[in-house]
Amino acid sequence: MIVIQYPYRTLFIFLPVLLFAACSQDYSPKPRGYMRIELPQRDYIRFDLDYPYSFEHANYSVMEPDTRATAEDYWADIYYPQFRARIHMSYKTVENTEQLQGHFNDARTFVTRHIPKASAIRDEMIVNEKANVYGVLYQIRGREAATALQFYATDSLRHFLRGALYFNVRTNNDSLSPVIEHIEEDIRHLFSTLEWE
Repeated sequence: MIVIQYPYRTLFIFLPVLLFAACSQDYSPKPRGYMRIELPQRDYIRFDLDYPYSFEHANYSVMEPDTRATAEDYWADIYYPQFRARIHMSYKTVENTEQLQGHFNDARTFVTRHIPKASAIRDEMIVNEKANVYGVLYQIRGREAATALQFYATDSLRHFLRGALYFNVRTNNDSLSPVIEHIEEDIRHLFSTLEWE
């Protein structure tokens, strides 16, 4: 009778050695990834109702009057259904320089409230002298900042328009950065087409 035990014994000896040799590289986890977001093609349509201002907004957004109980006349939202995003816009009439200064202070206060969650706040002056539009665009950086973009525009005489971008999703501006950049271009287009009535 012939008993063959040698190959099994060899297998039990070399298998652990083979496993240890195969796992000699350092393990490093892959960075967290985010789902790909399809961004729509841009085209603009005019928002021109019986408001004291008009501008062009993206055709994939919807203009809606602000129906909240705290809303005032001529407040509106630019709603982006695809992104579950909304730019809340408030409008104020200006009667004197003190009132205008108060609106400036309010706009800065709304931005500085985000300092605890923001890693950086960048402000950029935007001027369109031809249309008498002067304003500031605030870019609020930080993963958990509630809003990534805020802005205001005025003619320095009678009109003051303020806006803030909010998402109706859990705050994570890292994963939303392509959408934020896309909407920022829409806001810049709003500035370039804004007209006062």
